[in-house]
Amino acid sequence: MTLIDNPRGNYRFLTGIAPYSSGVIANAGHEIVHVVLHEPLAYRAGFDLVADHLKSEGQPRTALCAIELRLPAPVSFAGFAEFNAEYQALLDDWDLLIGGINPVARTNVAPEVVRLPAPSLYAFSYTRPADIGRPTFVVAGAGDIVEQNLSTHAIVREGKTSADAMREKAIHVMSVMSARLAGLGVDWAGVTAVDIYTAQTLDTYIREVVLAPMKQSSVHGVHWHYVRPPIEGLEFEMDVRGVATERHLG
Repeated sequence: MTLIDNPRGNYRFLTGIAPYSSGVIANAGHEIVHVVLHEPLAYRAGFDLVADHLKSEGQPRTALCAIELRLPAPVSFAGFAEFNAEYQALLDDWDLLIGGINPVARTNVAPEVVRLPAPSLYAFSYTRPADIGRPTFVVAGAGDIVEQNLSTHAIVREGKTSADAMREKAIHVMSVMSARLAGLGVDWAGVTAVDIYTAQTLDTYIREVVLAPMKQSSVHGVHWHYVRPPIEGLEFEMDVRGVATERHLG
């Protein structure tokens, strides 16, 4: 992973894979604002909402630095690639790519109880001028898979959901979160929110595997989303952020 400056967006991003960066951190004199939609919107309409919101805030479209999507259901690896191609084309239309590299972090999961009719925008993050005295950042979602090898064989304990398997999956994802935090030049002490995405139980490993490594930031707890990761066969995903401003729209 490499940390690259995005001066048009007033943030730096940690390289990831084609559909998303691994994380973003605001430049000095700026902060990242996190915004949640009360009701998810079909994601193209959601991007229109983002454009209107940024305009009302006096910020350019390039200030958009992270996206959180919700899918109707997990998809195959081929379906994931197809969706990513469409999504990347939209980012290209917005002129967000940096030398062909996608700087925007992303989380993409499928609610298990509420079945959405289409891929939808759930939340987004953007930069704005501010001096809050500490770095603000968003780490992209990561699931129980070796990301540079998106195939069934790269899934951690593929096909297993026992307590032992889920512990191993969580350990893998926590190691990714820690590596991305380090890549951004921050650590768990600066984290203000932790999201866990799984439809499997947490109680057999959350204290030891998740909360203990968080140390003091575990005072904020975790937010458990009863959802599934975006690709069929995955069972556990996380993202984290450290922000000073959280907003809800709608």
